[in-house]
Amino acid sequence: MESMVVSLIISIILLSQHCASLSVKHFQRSPLDCGDIDIEHESGIYKIYPQGSLEGFYVYLDMDTEDLNGAWTVFQRRINGEVDFYREWADYEEGFGTVKGEHWLGNDKLHILTSQGNYELLISMKDFENHNGYAKYKNFKVGDGASKYKLTFSNFTGNVGDSFAHHNGKMFSTKDQDHDNHGSSCATMFKGGWWYGKCHNSNLNGRYLKGTHTSHADGIEWESWKGSYYSLKTTTMMMRRMK
Repeated sequence: MESMVVSLIISIILLSQHCASLSVKHFQRSPLDCGDIDIEHESGIYKIYPQGSLEGFYVYLDMDTEDLNGAWTVFQRRINGEVDFYREWADYEEGFGTVKGEHWLGNDKLHILTSQGNYELLISMKDFENHNGYAKYKNFKVGDGASKYKLTFSNFTGNVGDSFAHHNGKMFSTKDQDHDNHGSSCATMFKGGWWYGKCHNSNLNGRYLKGTHTSHADGIEWESWKGSYYSLKTTTMMMRRMK
């Protein structure tokens, strides 16, 4: 009887390990980010071990965007409004959602990742008429918690106009921590957590509204493309280490 129980336990362990391997990819060596993962791998969930992160964490690797050699580390995704992005500082610091779906990877993780090299940023977006847009930047970096996760970047290219420029050099703000340059709380007014200034020209963590709406600039906004009364259908923010 005891041997049967032991055999059953071993079978369960082996089965659970097999099931885990179907959805999450593991490697013999520890990748710092998605750039260390061989290009023959598919898009999906991978565990990475950036410098400064002893335990590592899971991310979504995008191999399909821009070119087949993508290797983009996704840190923000909006697709259907299932996840509430109007959250407090601790949530944005730690991250929330699931990397397979809507999520924010976490400001601490963004700092750790961008501290280990020179990164480019790609923002992919789609409207409700299924038009695609993108904005791309170089020298993307997020500061540490002491800097309130200050954002810096340079060198815009894209087809939607540069609505991110307003946020360069800004600190992160949420409804319970206001670090913007406005007399009131931009995070509270525009229902998100973001690098608000006075207040924003983009609001990709705003409310999930469906296209044209009557409330002012509180949706998923990229002002230079669709204006202040249009909320985008999908957005993905991702980074890649520059060679």
